[in-house]
Amino acid sequence: MPAREQFRTCPATGLKIHLPAEKLIKANAVAAVVFLAIGGLFGLLVALTRWPAVHLLPAEWFYLVLTAHGLDVLLVWIIFFEMAVLYFASAILLNSRIAAPKAAWTGFWMMLAGAVITNIAVLQGKSSVMFTSYVPMQAQPHFYLGIILFAVGALIGCFVFFGTLVIAKEEHTYEGSVPLVTFGALTAAIIAVFTIASGAIILIPTLLWSLKIVSTIDPLMYKAVWWAMGHSSQQINVSAHVAIWYAIAAIVLGAKPISEKVSRLAFLMYILFLQLASAHHLLVEPGISSEWKIFNTSYAMYLAVLGSLVHGMTVPGSIEAAQRMKGFNNGLFEWLRKAPWGNPAFAGMFLSLILFGFLGGISGVVLGTEQINLIMHNTMYVPGHFHATVVTGTTLAFMALTYLLVPLIFQRELIFPRLAKLQPYLFALGAAGISLFMMGAGTLGVSRRHWDITFADAPLGFEYPGAAFLMMGLNGIAAVLAALGGLIFIVVVVGSILYGKKIEGGAAAGPKPAAVVGKYGSAGTLAIPGTAVLVTVFFIAFVLYYFVNWKYLAEVWPLR
Repeated sequence: MPAREQFRTCPATGLKIHLPAEKLIKANAVAAVVFLAIGGLFGLLVALTRWPAVHLLPAEWFYLVLTAHGLDVLLVWIIFFEMAVLYFASAILLNSRIAAPKAAWTGFWMMLAGAVITNIAVLQGKSSVMFTSYVPMQAQPHFYLGIILFAVGALIGCFVFFGTLVIAKEEHTYEGSVPLVTFGALTAAIIAVFTIASGAIILIPTLLWSLKIVSTIDPLMYKAVWWAMGHSSQQINVSAHVAIWYAIAAIVLGAKPISEKVSRLAFLMYILFLQLASAHHLLVEPGISSEWKIFNTSYAMYLAVLGSLVHGMTVPGSIEAAQRMKGFNNGLFEWLRKAPWGNPAFAGMFLSLILFGFLGGISGVVLGTEQINLIMHNTMYVPGHFHATVVTGTTLAFMALTYLLVPLIFQRELIFPRLAKLQPYLFALGAAGISLFMMGAGTLGVSRRHWDITFADAPLGFEYPGAAFLMMGLNGIAAVLAALGGLIFIVVVVGSILYGKKIEGGAAAGPKPAAVVGKYGSAGTLAIPGTAVLVTVFFIAFVLYYFVNWKYLAEVWPLR
């Protein structure tokens, strides 16, 4: 195909779309949604088993399903979608051709093969080691092989992204600096390289151990290096979904960041400091020095959190500035009341922003504090926290972007528009409930990894407070709501791709404000009083919750 015929122009945004990149985005997005559906089903089974009144699965099946759930939603769904985001943020936003499409397809097929192989290993029943796969628990060799294949495929995708940035720069397909969304995707890709390297360093020897070639793996060494991959993979998610917040605000409202330079500095802080937050998984390990633990849970933690605090102000601030420029200036919050809440892309993005901050952000700082961590570390509080970050934050943001990708990339109109409008609210309600009730159960001491909180078969009896049973029951109800929201998302997206009305590809006339997503520039204003109030509310909530947790600590650690 001649080079000039490898592009089309989106009639809605005016973006020039490279057709090979479009095909790669489609493939990765479809694979992501398929594994979201599979992983979501496994998650529902986990929640129904943890619900004491239902207690659906026996122990062996519970740990099998829990392993598959963690694999498919924390790793496969998210990284497949992130590959689509990388190609979108490079080739599409920069109006560039994609670098090495054949290599990108090789990476895709390696990721798909790896995901399938590892799922097969888990479903065969001899690799129920959960997502963390801590040594000395040993899975089948093809469990580790599948993850390694998947990781190498993702690494190829990252290098294709880097190559596309070089091509765009050399061919002058954009002016000035890369847009902020692309810069955020670059942050995610840089962290991904570190993450995948850490995974290779530990999983390749573990594969050899499973094959009986290596005699032993030190459990502490495994855990320390594994969390360099396991927690840093969540920092890829944070960088990606924050970039998506900026993208959706720009596409839907034409919003520009309050200050490009400050937002870019916040992304840079992610690269420099955010991985250090993985320390909170290692605070109970005796082989790691107290000095290292104290540094990572104090000074390093503050620097990691500062980047997210910047984004937490500048994203809603950019929306407020854009809305006020359109005339929504009455009072503190007319700009927010008159926002397009019926647009599932905007609704999902803003709910992701609020829930990630109030639930994931605050609980993350609490867990990252060494003294408090010691009373919550192996409780349900931990999965409650990362459901707040990965589900209400990342997954909801990715769902929101999908509502824009369907017309932009797949060139289809959404079917069931009323269901699409409802979906972000239903999913957000369920996911927020999961997070809150898990954290509530964890505060009451409920064990993180035990399949039966009644300990029915234990030789020594133990009983949690009645409120803990209430929390786990409410968690089950919230999981059903989230699953329903996820099912609606799958039906709308898959149905739209297969049966949605075709959108013709000609370029529309006139200005296209949404194309600001591909431009460099700042809103250049601090006249955002509504955002200032929201940020103040956040800080008050944070301080009060922090104080409550220190009070809990004082009850188990009295000072004389």
